[in-house]
Amino acid sequence: MLMNTPVSALLSEKASTVFSISSSATALEAVHEMNRHRVGCMLVIDDEKLVGIFTERDVLQRVVAEGLLPESTTVSSVMTSDVETLSPNTTIKKAMEAMTERRHRHLPVLDGERLLGLVSIGDITRWISQANEQEASTLRSYITGSYT
Repeated sequence: MLMNTPVSALLSEKASTVFSISSSATALEAVHEMNRHRVGCMLVIDDEKLVGIFTERDVLQRVVAEGLLPESTTVSSVMTSDVETLSPNTTIKKAMEAMTERRHRHLPVLDGERLLGLVSIGDITRWISQANEQEASTLRSYITGSYT
């Protein structure tokens, strides 16, 4: 049951703020924004459309490892442009499988082209932990006879 919950339920219980940056920004500007907001990625949005995602992994593999200058490298040249997304009806289980199989830590949730939010592996882990705790509490109440 828990794993068949749609990601839209998870989004409804978390902060709706999604941090984004323009593809014309520099990698350094993106890193400063990621640090300022304490997040591991920035969605890249141009003209209100998702065009990519810029992650900590992109910084390491595509900027640092390649010896590029972050202050002159544009996000568009080092972002992940083929962004895997989820629909609001995607189950928690399918989202977790996608993240695990493809080694993604963040997946945007889109309804058509409209951005609804961003789901992280931490969000899913927290969701599962809270749901398991709630189920355990309900079972304890049932066993002890205090279930109403």
